Amino acid sequence: MAEVRLEGVSKSFGGKTAVDDLTLTVEDREFLTLVGPSGCGKSTTLRMICGLERATAGNIFFDGKPVSWLPANKRDVSMVFQSYALYPHKTVAQNIGFALKMMRVPKATIAEEVRRAARTLDIEDLLDRKPRELSGGQRQRVALGRAIVRDAGAYLLDEPLSNLDAQLRVLMRAEIKRLHVDVARTFIYVTHDQVEAMTMSDRIAVMRDGVIQQCATPEEIYERPANRFVASFMGSPPMNFLTGELADADGTRVFRSPALTQTLTPPAAPLDAVERAVVLGIRPEDLTLSTTPVQGYHPGKVFVSEPLGPDVLVTVNIEGELLKARVPTPFRLGHDSTVYVGLDPARLHLFTTTDGTALHAPQPR
Repeated sequence: MAEVRLEGVSKSFGGKTAVDDLTLTVEDREFLTLVGPSGCGKSTTLRMICGLERATAGNIFFDGKPVSWLPANKRDVSMVFQSYALYPHKTVAQNIGFALKMMRVPKATIAEEVRRAARTLDIEDLLDRKPRELSGGQRQRVALGRAIVRDAGAYLLDEPLSNLDAQLRVLMRAEIKRLHVDVARTFIYVTHDQVEAMTMSDRIAVMRDGVIQQCATPEEIYERPANRFVASFMGSPPMNFLTGELADADGTRVFRSPALTQTLTPPAAPLDAVERAVVLGIRPEDLTLSTTPVQGYHPGKVFVSEPLGPDVLVTVNIEGELLKARVPTPFRLGHDSTVYVGLDPARLHLFTTTDGTALHAPQPR
């Protein structure tokens, strides 16, 4: 078992800071995902945890014991890399059991542990094959097997699904999530794919420029993002944003932008709000479209519609601002057709125009 704690950890390469004063605790048996765009420092953080990179500053603890000075082979972790890194001349069984062989574990024990890992990953019938005889998904299972054959305190996974096709990624997401339940160990997972992060994690740490922007459950990250970056990065399609200002009109608080004027519910615009210039955000699923005028709705033109099976993603042009709405099928209006857009007042987010900090987020659904 392993609680992993980072305190004030930084990493610099030359004059560039990759990770900046990062403090984070991963609870024992938790599935935590580090997510963010390329170059945000998530893989560097993982490599510092496993000992492949030495932190420039700060300390790393496993179950309260400092490990920053320990080499990678002395830390109680097992890692799965983005590239499968399988030995091409060895069989699946030999690949899975290689770490145990290097630890001088008896052959009988190695065979037993290899079979156990293969059974967990449903690859028992592949043990005699070479990597070149396997599909991408099978190779990924072998790489996972090589990791879990060791009874490590924590398993570190660095974008393990990025080389797989879309359909196989969906399958492997479920398998890794189930694997976490079966082995009952701490998982730290790195990805740039927000869908992977949302579907697999107990908690998500969203990173940008080496700094954690928010660390919370998937539900809280999605419903109550800490800033505009988190709101835009987490969600597919991303949140809509309009820049404008708050004002009072006829005893109510309103948001005004060149595209529209929207009445706000009291919680969305507290009377003591000090910010007048704000960014309003709303997710596509919280927009409603009507083909006929409705009080409080905003007229616009259909810019494009994208069928998604049960839903249609409709982009609407309102006075030069493009808003995306996710609506159920069927949607039969063509390009440049007039449509009326309703914003759910209870689902509006407000952010500052300076650093993007959230001023308000709606309560969870």
